[in-house]
Amino acid sequence: MPIYHQLGQVPHKRHTIFRKPDGGLYAEELVSTEGFSSLYSLVYHCHPPTLVKSLGEPYSVAPQIAQDKHLKHTSLIGFRIQPAQDYLESRKPVLVNADLHIILAAPQASMTAYFYKNSEADEMIFIHEGSGTLKSGFGELKFSYGDYLVIPRGTIYQMHFDTPENRLLIVESFSPIRSPKRYRNAFGQLEEHSPYCERDIRRPENLQTFDETGDFRVLIKKQGLIYPYVYGTHPFDYIGWDGFHYPWAFSIHDFEPITGRLHQPPPVHQTFEAHNFVVCSFVPRKYDYHPESIPAPYNHSNVDSDEVLYYVDGDFMSRKSVVKGQITLHPGGIPHGPHPGTVEKSIGQESTKELAVMIDSFRPLMITADAMSIEDENYHKSWVQ
Repeated sequence: MPIYHQLGQVPHKRHTIFRKPDGGLYAEELVSTEGFSSLYSLVYHCHPPTLVKSLGEPYSVAPQIAQDKHLKHTSLIGFRIQPAQDYLESRKPVLVNADLHIILAAPQASMTAYFYKNSEADEMIFIHEGSGTLKSGFGELKFSYGDYLVIPRGTIYQMHFDTPENRLLIVESFSPIRSPKRYRNAFGQLEEHSPYCERDIRRPENLQTFDETGDFRVLIKKQGLIYPYVYGTHPFDYIGWDGFHYPWAFSIHDFEPITGRLHQPPPVHQTFEAHNFVVCSFVPRKYDYHPESIPAPYNHSNVDSDEVLYYVDGDFMSRKSVVKGQITLHPGGIPHGPHPGTVEKSIGQESTKELAVMIDSFRPLMITADAMSIEDENYHKSWVQ
């Protein structure tokens, strides 16, 4: 989704002499994806980004798989995940496969003692509760309730929270997270039928250059391990940068729903896509306006996808009861649909205030030990109760 953006000072031509006021050279760095064949940015540092002073012993943060194979409708009560002071320690993977990790987090403190870099996955952080600022060398992004933050792999960042009460839904994607291709023209511009446009995308601002030397702890994640690095210069020493590779934000409240005379299928809610999964946003909207329409979704079988729904706010006409932060997993291979009585109840209703994030994975998801600890064990029986 990113479009060209520039902050700070950059030379007139790339890969040319760019000197500091004292006559020394700024250090140019190319941050690229898919080798040199896709999105990239050129970053100009006050110091080379390679000055490593020490390395610590790596430690595992790999998810502990409790069920690698399952065929049961599952519900997780997400707000049962206990808050933790530290941002990284608060992150609890609940549903995972080789394409993505779905994580719940309730951090209470800002990141001040270290910086974080996910070197193998893009991160999509949905802000369910809380507000603050995402800081990186690219600048700052303010965030609040309902924001999606998309952080491309390799970005060193810090999360600074305004209060201790924060609830996050995080997706680690092992492929780039982008806007759906069908929303874009041949030149990459979002088309008129897209439910959001470039005006809705928030890009970094307020670039601050930290020209500092010392001991700067950077925790780098790769292949399920955290590698503690100590660099000799501040990671946010950018004097300027330009390109297409940078963190960006989009609010679920800016998603404009597509409606029709009859019930619309989930793809109309699609917000992002990646390899083997999509993300959709269910937002307040008018219901179907055919005089005999049934607003409740029809029963359907997930033949080739696992459907995950994360409930954010509002009422859901197809469910007897849901709570904020609840996750439902409807695996491929068996049908699911509205709870008893909800179809009849939906007839004649004109609108919904529901707010939810849906993730459809086209390969089966595995359930972690952290997920088992917050499971509603009777959810699969809820259609007969």
